[in-house]
Amino acid sequence: MSDDELLTARLSLRRPEPADIDTILRVHSDPRTSSHNPSDALRTRPEATGLFEHWDEHWQRFGFGYWVVRRHTSPEGLGFCGLKYMTFRDRWILNLFYRLDTTAWGNGIGSEAAAATVRWAAERLPEYPVIARVRPANVASQRVAERAGLVRTEALDAPGLDGIDLIYAANWY
Repeated sequence: MSDDELLTARLSLRRPEPADIDTILRVHSDPRTSSHNPSDALRTRPEATGLFEHWDEHWQRFGFGYWVVRRHTSPEGLGFCGLKYMTFRDRWILNLFYRLDTTAWGNGIGSEAAAATVRWAAERLPEYPVIARVRPANVASQRVAERAGLVRTEALDAPGLDGIDLIYAANWY
């Protein structure tokens, strides 16, 4: 298994390809998937292409990034989960991201993908904290962060683009 792909009991997480732009658009244009983060909503294929290019640039620069989440039994992308470098409180951290199609909600797909991603980070980049930024009303996302092994860290809460971010962290000290 390369860093381009992670495998779990039910899932394959692989590096996005240009063919995934339609999945990016489908997931990010559904108002339900961005209800807690309206600034992330997409409306057009060119916006999805731009987001893919941004993600691909991170992959090219650092050798990791966001993965397409899919079941072993299907080539269809269910959404995305992964990590990107960002600066938080004057430190480089790994920002944990997960966003799934609504058809994948409620059956542990997000938690399984996020846990695999956090394990990957602990093995390959242990010097960096992993942070998930979650809106207070997004209880399902809070549960995913906790199931992935992150701990609610109230002292780190901060304003985000769409309101206050509750911070869940691993390896923060």
